[in-house]
Amino acid sequence: MVNWAEVYDCRFDTDRVPELLERVESEDDADTWKELGYRLVLEHDLVSAASFVALPRLVRLASGSASARRLAGEILERAAGHHGCDDLLVDCADAVSEFRELLDRYLQSRPADYLAAFRALLAAEEQFHWAAVLGDFTDDFYRVDCPHCAVEVTIAIGDYGRYSTVRDWHLGDVSRRDLRPVSPEALSGVGRWMYRTAARDGEDMLSEGIAHLFGDAECPSCACVFNVADEYTSANRPVLR
Repeated sequence: MVNWAEVYDCRFDTDRVPELLERVESEDDADTWKELGYRLVLEHDLVSAASFVALPRLVRLASGSASARRLAGEILERAAGHHGCDDLLVDCADAVSEFRELLDRYLQSRPADYLAAFRALLAAEEQFHWAAVLGDFTDDFYRVDCPHCAVEVTIAIGDYGRYSTVRDWHLGDVSRRDLRPVSPEALSGVGRWMYRTAARDGEDMLSEGIAHLFGDAECPSCACVFNVADEYTSANRPVLR
């Protein structure tokens, strides 16, 4: 039994979240969901103890409620942050596993909010760095340091091209180099899972973008060739405690 009197939300209150959860369990009210989100997820990627205590109940609602699914995903996307609630997150293991299976089924229905659900699934798989930045590849940019000369390289994947460049404040993209996408057969690990999931669900632009993201880039400064995903992951993947 949860002692809500000891569980603070993001606004440092203890009484509102349990009351709001009871409301949404009986009625899918937009204003109630708005306040619940306000109390469970803060700006700047912050969550609270109440966020993780509420997570199992949100997951139970997620199969029939888009609001519950969205809010549970937002909480998980912030689970690697400095929230001081690691023990509560561990207690959510069963709920996270259930949410992972629910999201995978939901993605196969090819929903309108596919990308949001895909990012939530990435978070459920503890791929927090990709959950935080993955876009729809219409105008995506990733910044990495060249592993050879340490210059900052901008990786562009979108409608305007798929290339590596050194971005200059005045000159724009300098010395573009075409990206070298990986073949689906050569993918492994999380890259293969991401690609196969998107391809399975007919998300061609997403799967093609993933092939470029997990492919190679050439540094415009020193011509070093490096793997984009490896360098981005090395610099951005959080270390779980």
